[in-house]
Amino acid sequence: MLEAVEEKLIGSLDKDEIVSLVRDLVRLDSVIRPDSGNTESRVVSFIAEWVRANLGTEPVIEEAAPGRENIIVTLDWDRPGPALLLEGHTDVVSEGRRETWTHEPFGAEIAENRIYGRGSCDMKAGLAVNLLTAKALLALRERLKGRLRLAIVCDEEGMMIGIKHFIARGWADGIDACLVSEPEENQLCLSMKGALRALVTVKGKMAHGAMPRTGINPNVPLARIILAFHEFESKEIERCGSHEYLGFPSVTFTVIQSPPPPEPPQLNVMPGTAFGYVDIRTIPAQDHEILKGRLRDILAQVHRDDPSCILDIYFIEDRPVVTLDREDPIVRLAAGAFQDITGKKPVYNGVPGATDGTFLRARKNIPCLVNGPGPRHKPHQSDEYVDIDELYDALRIYALTGFRFFS
Repeated sequence: MLEAVEEKLIGSLDKDEIVSLVRDLVRLDSVIRPDSGNTESRVVSFIAEWVRANLGTEPVIEEAAPGRENIIVTLDWDRPGPALLLEGHTDVVSEGRRETWTHEPFGAEIAENRIYGRGSCDMKAGLAVNLLTAKALLALRERLKGRLRLAIVCDEEGMMIGIKHFIARGWADGIDACLVSEPEENQLCLSMKGALRALVTVKGKMAHGAMPRTGINPNVPLARIILAFHEFESKEIERCGSHEYLGFPSVTFTVIQSPPPPEPPQLNVMPGTAFGYVDIRTIPAQDHEILKGRLRDILAQVHRDDPSCILDIYFIEDRPVVTLDREDPIVRLAAGAFQDITGKKPVYNGVPGATDGTFLRARKNIPCLVNGPGPRHKPHQSDEYVDIDELYDALRIYALTGFRFFS
């Protein structure tokens, strides 16, 4: 049951306003394009102006790397109380081949009560929810205690340099809870998969394709490693089973290149080097250090079988599995808000990948709930979209959660 002030808060939220804001954000291409130099910069400029006009405060803008900026906004309610962080990212993945889309990737077209476009759910919709939640709470600041902070960061789709910089600069200090508005169909995601990112390199000896025995072909050992990693994945699935929220672990070669750039591939040249990137996603039953050792053992066995090549595995990134208890205060508040807004019981789930919340939880022990709008399995695909009714529900859930958190 909503109290009168909560009814007023919910009634102040405008569906047309959030639809318009999402469309404005989608139209701003924030794909990272090294060839042209395109980054998140246009979105950063747009949001900074929006903050000045709608929140009446000057955002802090910091470079996490050259041309890659974070936006930090803090609204203090001038009475002692808890601190809540609303987090989201400005970068989006490439739209890929235009012919695979039936809607313009950056057109923000509306059809079937959906907003279509690259980043519509991952995660321009979540950014709009965060911004308009801040605006709605600001109007009721005399009833609130504590402070609200917005983290609008760069590079979530890459190595997450934005959130790492945010944490290193001290912006996460003193935060009591965080809502991450990634696309999860407004489900309450308590767990996030861990991730290991690795580079496997095989060095042989370059030779003429017509005379391969004068060299050493690195592709054959790499193929053996790929098959051995696939077999290892099957054994880990059998050993660990399926986690309640996160499903099965995985070991996936995502990029194979032979020879590595900038050396051009040639049909009649056997390359001297081959490499592959591996994306490993983990669940609580796995220990990352043990996993690393097992994968190194696989390379050692391949080398014993064929010592002609030099084999190496380098771990680029290590993101732990993180979890949140269903009885955590921020989860209970969000669950109550979900039920009051939708009239339905909340659905609890887990994030199939990592988010910026992974580092907030792992490095600062901040309870991070991931519960934004958008279809869970549509990000990074053609014809990405967010459902308008679900988007509006997300805004109302976030605003009500925030009000109850601060009051």
